Amino acid sequence: MNICLNSKIYIAGHNGMVGSACLKLFKENGYNNLLTKSSKELDLRNQEDVKTFLYDEKPDVVIHAAARVGGILANKDYPYEFLMDNMLIQNNLIRYAHELDVSKFIFLGSSCIYPKMCDQPIKEDYLLSGPLEPTNQWYAIAKISGVKLIEALNNQYSKNYVALMPTNLYGPNDNFDINTSHVLPAMINKFYHAKVNNKKSVTLWGTGKPKREFLHVNDLATAIKFSIENKFEKNVYNVGSGDEIDISSLAELVKEVIGYNGIIKWDEEKPDGTPRKLMDSSQFTSCGWKPRTDLTKGIESTYEWYKSQWT
Repeated sequence: MNICLNSKIYIAGHNGMVGSACLKLFKENGYNNLLTKSSKELDLRNQEDVKTFLYDEKPDVVIHAAARVGGILANKDYPYEFLMDNMLIQNNLIRYAHELDVSKFIFLGSSCIYPKMCDQPIKEDYLLSGPLEPTNQWYAIAKISGVKLIEALNNQYSKNYVALMPTNLYGPNDNFDINTSHVLPAMINKFYHAKVNNKKSVTLWGTGKPKREFLHVNDLATAIKFSIENKFEKNVYNVGSGDEIDISSLAELVKEVIGYNGIIKWDEEKPDGTPRKLMDSSQFTSCGWKPRTDLTKGIESTYEWYKSQWT
């Protein structure tokens, strides 16, 4: 079926960073049959509840933006939950979307599915070509199984489901908790509190040498919308900005945006994670999608949202 403005679109995880960006974008573009349920209303880990919900609602599209997420510390402390919860959520959604013959399923993975030391920039073909980064392997393994489920359905049942692998995301509705957040929101939190408390220094994990690529969540939302509205030949597509920055330079940029005047110290006993992670998104951009958000402007707008919601 062709997706139209009246198509019923279920956004799983609509209160999260990606889901909320999708909900906002779809509303702004005239989609008028958007379906949402909070985690309190529907536990996506519960097989029977998910089955009942999807069979009752019969959506045309499912956007899988619900997941247990976090940074290095959270992955280290909760490996079982990161593996089990994410597999339960995605397996339930994918299984019943398939049984109901949902027209389009957008599965969201992560760049961490690729091997730690693979060639750069990272191509989709590099999946399962080497060992994973140990600090986030639990989340990665769960997402790899989801990617393979999408591939299996497309190959065996001729579905047109798509797995999108975004690079490091940031933006409104991100998690800024210092113990469970990813690197960019953690920096915003640390530098802000150092500024307001007149601290002379901020200590960050690692050496600052690893390089990362960042994508504003609003750009990912446009990629998801693009994926719903078009047909694709491949099962999995990387989605990134195409630009990378070392963590040390990122810290200086965040420090400047926030207006913190202290010193940055690096705790080199803490792990760096993967040395470099730049996605090759050419397969997806060649289909017609392009990112639009400049990193500095994206950090500025994210900081403004943070101040309005977290301070």
